Amino acid sequence: MKIAVIGGTGLIGSQVVDILHAAGHEAVPHSLSTGVDLLTGEGLAPALDGADTVVDLTNSPTFDEASPAFFRRTTGNLLAAAGQAGVGHAVILSIVGAERVPALDYYRAKVLQEDLLKAGPVPYSIVRATQFFEFMDAVLSWTADEHTVRLPSTPLQPMASADVARAVAEVAVGTPLRGTREVAGADVFPLDELGRITLEARGDGRTVTRDEEAGMFAAVEGDAITAGDDAVIAPTRYRDWLAS
Repeated sequence: MKIAVIGGTGLIGSQVVDILHAAGHEAVPHSLSTGVDLLTGEGLAPALDGADTVVDLTNSPTFDEASPAFFRRTTGNLLAAAGQAGVGHAVILSIVGAERVPALDYYRAKVLQEDLLKAGPVPYSIVRATQFFEFMDAVLSWTADEHTVRLPSTPLQPMASADVARAVAEVAVGTPLRGTREVAGADVFPLDELGRITLEARGDGRTVTRDEEAGMFAAVEGDAITAGDDAVIAPTRYRDWLAS
């Protein structure tokens, strides 16, 4: 099977390409560095030539009010080119609970991307994942100073990017779901507890203070971004990942 992976040189995309190659598929990574610009459409037609499936793992450069326009344009370009090329399956990666956090521009943008895909001409699959382990350091940095990290108690169910990539690769080689598959980590943590676990593992002596108004995840109500009962639970646990 020939699979075009747009955003195939990033954190998730590069792992998806490796997994697909190992399984014997022809997985071709595409990105700005290879001459494919999903925002302008440049290089998209040759990238999709002969592809059975296209996986879109590109991301908006910002999380602000500009992100909906990014996904509207890139998804429109992708669907038009995939339809013209006769691609039989389009896959995107989205976020568990995105529609339950309307206060965040970026989450609304991901819901828009999903809706455009559903309404498009190409059979589709949506993989919704929870937050990545690899992003925890960035989350801590948003509300930190040299002594303290302020974090809300928002419940998170994080997972390893390697597990996300395996889920995307599995869906990419299957029949279009014409729906959504949720994947999530094995454990749910309050975000401030995740912060303490992370700092301890890093040997970082800063203190984590619970602040329900601190950072992006303060906009999340209740357990909105934890997985439902039908989610596929990934095997890697956060403490084990930190230790490794």
